[in-house]
Amino acid sequence: MSISLDQLTIKQAHQGLIDKQFSAEELSETYFQKIEQRDVQIHAFLSLQKKEALAQARLIDQQIKQRKEINLLAGIPLAIKDNILVKHTYTTAGSQILKNFVAPVDATVIRKLKEQGVILIGKTNMDEFAMGSSTENSAYGPTHNPHDLTRVPGGSSGGSAAAVAGRMCLGALGSDTGGSIRQPASFCGVVGIKPTYGRVSRYGLMAMASSLDQIGVLANNVDDAAIILSAIAGADKLDNTSQQPTFAINPKVKDITHQLTNLTIGLPKECFSDQLSKPIKQQINQVVEQLVKQGAKIKEVNLSSLEYALPCYYIIMPAEVSANLSRYDGIRYGNSIMEKAKNLSEVYFRTRGQYLGSEAKRRIMLGAYILSAGYYDEYYRQAQQALQSIKQDFANIFKQVDYLITPTTPTTAFRLGDKIADPLAMYLSDLYTVSVNLTGLPAISLPIGNEGKLPIGLQIIGRHWEENQILQLGRVIEKLNND
Repeated sequence: MSISLDQLTIKQAHQGLIDKQFSAEELSETYFQKIEQRDVQIHAFLSLQKKEALAQARLIDQQIKQRKEINLLAGIPLAIKDNILVKHTYTTAGSQILKNFVAPVDATVIRKLKEQGVILIGKTNMDEFAMGSSTENSAYGPTHNPHDLTRVPGGSSGGSAAAVAGRMCLGALGSDTGGSIRQPASFCGVVGIKPTYGRVSRYGLMAMASSLDQIGVLANNVDDAAIILSAIAGADKLDNTSQQPTFAINPKVKDITHQLTNLTIGLPKECFSDQLSKPIKQQINQVVEQLVKQGAKIKEVNLSSLEYALPCYYIIMPAEVSANLSRYDGIRYGNSIMEKAKNLSEVYFRTRGQYLGSEAKRRIMLGAYILSAGYYDEYYRQAQQALQSIKQDFANIFKQVDYLITPTTPTTAFRLGDKIADPLAMYLSDLYTVSVNLTGLPAISLPIGNEGKLPIGLQIIGRHWEENQILQLGRVIEKLNND
């Protein structure tokens, strides 16, 4: 039975191109047609680069015709979150203040993808400057969950997650500051990986909180996520925080029992409290039972620092936001209101007052307050001290276990509008994800079932630089789940 072009994995699409079952141009056109059909309702994309994409596709087809060897990602249509610079394209970060901003350079990850021959089909919607957990904070309207259009797709990478889940691309890049890849991956039923801090260059990613931000991948399966991650990983002289630990994709799982024997998986009891919905807890327990049957050892561990992670994050993150967003002043780039302004301060106040959204303003003001004289020691310094305790907590746990398994989110996708007026309720969506960003650890979310038609995600957390290990366990769970 022939498979639809929009249902292919990356390896299947690559083989189909090599075997000339279809062309790269036909593959790209399939996804553009899917976008035309579905995105009117979903609103995953802010802009499309159809002309450039099809030109690139024809170039790949010419290489294949000439029997040249092509990369695994050559001709593969991917989408890009709109806070990652793609040269000569509009890059808005979901904000009105950057409505007409055209990126002057490529982000390092984009340069790497272009070198691989990837087809960049468009930029995806997001919460403004990556501030949000629902993609309702976009200045260009919310994105809808493809599984239920009345629900949010999660955020801030909701557009990328919805584009992948809606089969409007073969994979996508997102950014993750406190769960912004993993939480929408969970809500949309796709795979989302946040790499170790420093695994992927942040050059060309619009900074929100520089010590927490990390570019990562959303895909429909673990293998596809691994392939894309391997293409963008590595040190970059333009980002001094990036590093070059060895990273090569391990082969697919063959012997599940062999993969799990002698492995110990930790379950933090604080992640399975009454705050977690019963259907999610039941689904995770079923996965854990399957892992035990295959030889894994399960150990309940104490992650006592979890209660401090969210408040710690919401001090450190807005402090960095207030500094990073000061560059959007209406002078250097982006929209500006200069008419009849009496002085420079008035330009700043009028421009930022009109073009920044409410959540961006909230976090800027929180950050400015936290860093102000008299409050720095009371808030920011204490948060940094708490951060050291959180890091030590994880270090101690990883002396006992090889992996941690947690829920990705406390609930399945909530309804559009349910939490937008209650920031504290919205922030709780990141309960299980923020500690990974604070510690710089790698983590992956993968779908393990549904509550009704709403997907449920499971999170695997690993040691620093152990992306391959969490990908392997992800493959095992994916295979067990699909058998």
